[in-house]
Order: sequence, then C-alpha cells, then structure tokens
Amino acid sequence: MATYNKRGYKAPKPEQEKEVLEYDPIDAVSEKDSTTAEVFNSLDTGASRIEEWVAGNQKIIFGIVGALALATVGYFAYDRFVAEPKEEVAANEMFQAQQYFQQAVDGVASDSLYNLALNGGEGKMGFLKVAEHYSGTDAGNLAHYYAGISYLNLHKYKEAITELEKFSSKDAFLSALSKGAIGDAFAQNNQLPEALDYYEKAATSNENDLTTPRFLLKAGQVALVLKKKDKALEYFTKIQDKYDTAPEAANIDALIGMAQ
Repeated sequence: MATYNKRGYKAPKPEQEKEVLEYDPIDAVSEKDSTTAEVFNSLDTGASRIEEWVAGNQKIIFGIVGALALATVGYFAYDRFVAEPKEEVAANEMFQAQQYFQQAVDGVASDSLYNLALNGGEGKMGFLKVAEHYSGTDAGNLAHYYAGISYLNLHKYKEAITELEKFSSKDAFLSALSKGAIGDAFAQNNQLPEALDYYEKAATSNENDLTTPRFLLKAGQVALVLKKKDKALEYFTKIQDKYDTAPEAANIDALIGMAQ
C-alpha cells in the first residue's frame, strides 16, 4: 500500500538532536550563579582576613598614622614657631653690627668700628656672636661673610680666611665676592698659589661685567708673579676680548705684552 506524506508532516529528528534539546537553560544559569558565588565567597574570605588583621593590629596602624601626622605637623610647627622667629631675632641682633660695618666702610674711625662690628656694642652682639649663637640661620651664615671682610680690613688675614670659608651662598654674585675676598687674604699673606686658586674660582663662578674682569685681572697679575705666563696671557686676553669696556681693561695691552 502506498504511503503518502501529509502536508506539514515532519520526520522525527535523530536522537543526538533530541539530547541537545534536552539541555536545560535553568541548570546553566544555576552553574553560572554557583561560579559567581564562589568568586564572591573568595572575596569575602579575603576581606574577612584583612578585617581580622586590621582588628588585631590597630595599635600598630594607629601608631604609624599618628607618627606620620606628628612628623608633618612638627615640621610646619618648627618652621613657623621656631625657625622663622629665630631668623627674625638673629637679623635684629645683627642690625647694630651692620651699622658699625657700614660706618667703617665709609671710612670714619674704621678700625675701631670694624672691631665693634666683630665683637658687638650698645648691648647687641657682633658678627662673631651672631654666627655662633644663630648657626643655621641666614643671618648666622651672613655674619661669617661680614666677619671675614672685617678681619680682612683689619689685616688679620688668617682669621678672615677662616670666617669666609664658613660662609656659603646660593647667590652666585655674593659667592664670587666671598671667594675673591679669600683670594685677597691669601695674597696679602703671601700665599700666592692659594690666592690664584681662589681668584680663578671667583672669576668663573658667576661671569658678569662687574666681578669677572676684576678677578681675572687679579688672577693674571698673580700668575705673572708665579711665572705662569700662559695663564696670565689667557686671563688678560679674556678681559680684552669680552670685557673691553670694564675699568680693568684700561691697561690690558701692556699686561698682555708682559705675559707674551
């Protein structure tokens, strides 16, 4: 008997495809939820361990935080309540010595005024005491420079060198002047190699139209005495080439002739 396919009739699907259709999406979601739960459980366990560690070590943690806070507050407190007032007191204390120094520079009874500037007067400290009692302040540092120049003018060259070598400055111009003053003290003390060394440092530490030709000239003159004509020629030529309008260039041609 012939078999006819009815319209809309579909043949049964193979067993393998039935198995695929038997896949339960609810079970799949459950598996995902289970994996997610394991991840969150792991995170919760880690967080709990951290909480336990924090709880057990609170004293240490607060101690570290407290120490950092105290250090920060201490720094600003020191700067405001100790360092700044100390700078102001030191500057006020040194003011009278600076007045003596300026009067000495102006040439009125200079030796006695330089001594007053060094040792103090009218109930105020001189440069030596300011440098000693206010060490670490800007005023204490500057007092070494003033003391060195005072000693230099009093012809006490060793003392001048000692004080000036204690002075330091970030200001290149003032640094050059202090090195040149040390050179002057060594030259006056007949220590010419040392003088030449400091004149060279002064000339090269801050090149400008005022101090550089001055210390190049002194370096060249000392180099001539030491029979270092090549160096002398170098310094004199530099004045001629770069600082021809400076007062030190007035007789530079004659000096170059001596160095050749």
